[in-house]
Amino acid sequence: MAMTLAPRLARRSITLVHRAPLGPIDRERRSRRCLNIAAAIVGIVLTLPVMLVIAALIKLTSRGPVLFTQARVGLDRRGLSRAGGNTRRQVDLGGKPFTMYKFRTMRGDSSNGGRQVWAQPDDARVTPIGRLLRKVRLDELPQLFNVLLGDMNVVGPRPEQPAIFVYLREQVEGYQRRQRVRPGITGWAQINQAYDRTVDDVRRKVAYDLEYIRRQSALQDCQIMLRTLPVMLGRGGW
Repeated sequence: MAMTLAPRLARRSITLVHRAPLGPIDRERRSRRCLNIAAAIVGIVLTLPVMLVIAALIKLTSRGPVLFTQARVGLDRRGLSRAGGNTRRQVDLGGKPFTMYKFRTMRGDSSNGGRQVWAQPDDARVTPIGRLLRKVRLDELPQLFNVLLGDMNVVGPRPEQPAIFVYLREQVEGYQRRQRVRPGITGWAQINQAYDRTVDDVRRKVAYDLEYIRRQSALQDCQIMLRTLPVMLGRGGW
């Protein structure tokens, strides 16, 4: 009798767990994620002809692949779970590394010898087509697929390269707190400040990122998305 009841009780327990109501924070997080996925799908559908043209121009005007891939630091899932267990990593990067996609804007032989360096708006290695793509931020369009893969949101703090992340974490107080949310293609910092040139620029952007995290909501994400287009056309921010 006990053996007969055990599977039933186990199934009932599983059912109860799955039917447990979501808390307000979980519902808000889920609604924001759904919004970002929907925005990414719409963005891909609307910009697919543009992306095909960009891919052709890159291929016709310079040697090398159409897409540029780079390791970036993503969401720190340890901050989302209260469960116990061993969460230590051999090398603590502050978040889960992922591969970020962009249209290639530099010459195909521009590798920096494997070193991770800050992007510069007037970099001499940038191709003519790449310079135009950077000015209007169209090189970021492939990251819409990163959103669908779950590595990014449309809105969130910009992800950094692992080596630079480790450096900035030591230089800027609270820098690692940005990893509490998925990184984004655009964000509150990007529409309020231009390219990073110094560590002080990063500190100002981190202040914007942490303000976004404190106030994050689906409504705020919509507002940032709407304000991103004028920033792109005005060549400001980012």
